Amino acid sequence: MDLGRLIASTCRQRILEALSEVRQTHITDLVRRINSTYGQVNRNLLILEHEGIVNIQYYSRLRMIKLNRKNPKTLTLLKVLKLLKG
Repeated sequence: MDLGRLIASTCRQRILEALSEVRQTHITDLVRRINSTYGQVNRNLLILEHEGIVNIQYYSRLRMIKLNRKNPKTLTLLKVLKLLKG
């Protein structure tokens, strides 16, 4: 998916912003942070994971999510978000 389509979703934008502020978090905390629904966050996290922008690690039933800052797409998306907000 191209970067324009990745950034087009306000839910994905809020997820990226929230994840940029923490080292890692779990999905329930992320849902609360961005004031969204579990379904929306889950669907968008799967898209971001598929693109390599977030890493999801499973610990039993708990999913820990963090940004993949080694991916150039992630860094570009964060810069674009900063410009849009700035």
